Amino acid sequence: MQEVIVIGSGMGSLSAAAMLAEKGLKPLILEQNWIPGGCTTSYPRKGFVFEAGATTLVGLDEHMPLRYLLDQTGIELKTRKLDLPMQVHMPNGAVVNRFEKLEEWIKESEKHFGGDQQEFWRKAYGISQFVWNASTKYLHFPPSKPKDFWQLAKNAAPSDLLNARYALKSTDSFLNQSKLNSPDFRRFINEQLLITAQNHSEEVNFLFGAAALCYTNYGNYYIDGGLSNLVTPIVEYIEKQGGAIQYREPVLNIQKTKAGYTVKSKTRTYETKYLVSGIPFNNLIDIAPEIIPNKLIPSKMESKELYSAFQMGIAFKSSKQFESIHHQIHLENPLPITGSKSIFLSLSHEEDKTRSPETGVRIASISTHVKDPLHTIIDNEILEKIIIYELERRGFLNRKDILYSHSSGPKSWSKWTGRSYGFVGGYPQYMKIKPWQMLESRIDGLGAYQCGDTTYPGQGIPGATLSGIIASEKMLSDWF
Repeated sequence: MQEVIVIGSGMGSLSAAAMLAEKGLKPLILEQNWIPGGCTTSYPRKGFVFEAGATTLVGLDEHMPLRYLLDQTGIELKTRKLDLPMQVHMPNGAVVNRFEKLEEWIKESEKHFGGDQQEFWRKAYGISQFVWNASTKYLHFPPSKPKDFWQLAKNAAPSDLLNARYALKSTDSFLNQSKLNSPDFRRFINEQLLITAQNHSEEVNFLFGAAALCYTNYGNYYIDGGLSNLVTPIVEYIEKQGGAIQYREPVLNIQKTKAGYTVKSKTRTYETKYLVSGIPFNNLIDIAPEIIPNKLIPSKMESKELYSAFQMGIAFKSSKQFESIHHQIHLENPLPITGSKSIFLSLSHEEDKTRSPETGVRIASISTHVKDPLHTIIDNEILEKIIIYELERRGFLNRKDILYSHSSGPKSWSKWTGRSYGFVGGYPQYMKIKPWQMLESRIDGLGAYQCGDTTYPGQGIPGATLSGIIASEKMLSDWF
């Protein structure tokens, strides 16, 4: 009989397992892949190291979830702080620098898009600070038991309630209120929101929209060797505390028993008293229908509401000095098949010598959204040609300097992560779903819990990390 089984090893699962291990429990993690991390890892191919999905690393500032996790466990990361978090390349060729300092950023945004943006960005940044301060202050959110409401009430401040009202207001409505109606600015906002909120301003409430838009105003970091060096120290910590991880162990079925749960994997059957699921809710419904309450089933999102991604990995020779390693490129014409209006490019750091056997080589990770992945048939060759053309036209690389490239679409994502439809980024933000209506960590009200980017949608690594912290906090308060 296992003490706790954690399904999956994405950032949500690893955060939950690490927090449980810190309290003396010995979680067993079951991972279907051969390496940990899910969408937050890196992998070797042809001698180069590519990122699997996520490329931006945020969350190390005070009160943010990743900082909270590291402080609680004592885990240390070797990071490089980025001077310029991102550049955004507009269709007209203008390059918008997403400066970290708020004053610099407001001047830059006004220079490119016009209008008085002081009120909008100051309000957005203030709300983003509230979101992250509240994230580790209210670890029982959303509430479902009396003890949750008590914990929330105990920590509540009047100013928190005032800021919480922005969950009822769309980002689009606040843009209208601020009289920021420039088509270029609206396009900029919508494509930026897609990165972390997985939707546009009409559907993203301003509470989460502010956090999504202002993540470049916080510390952005890079880890040499790729994001596998973010997850590996967490796995090592869990193992050092007595926990374990089993690779190539896809979970096929979960059933409730008198003593806890039976977890059937590809190779064996486990018994556990407590359970944390870090896989998407869509997958959980398929493998554990008996433990999903009827009230939660309507929360499942179908393919038409979700996004997958088309991704490329490129290794190329380059001596160019890039001002930033992260770039969002707005396209003059939407991509065929996907209809995407932008692509996101992340480059290996010029001082990172660990991702290529040769010197003078940069590794590029390129991704773009694919709406309704179940019903979208991708032609990799067509998209590859267009993306390489765009990168060459914008001066990022020369075609002749490409040493190796590969691409993947929704089917590959599904195979790599096991996620239904191959969807990524979690559940998109929708105005019809208020923050307190998000999927709750407690699955059956007994010993099963869930985390990951379908319980805390959007916000990338910080959001997934927070979901694991919340799941562990609720389990510990319920049973220990």
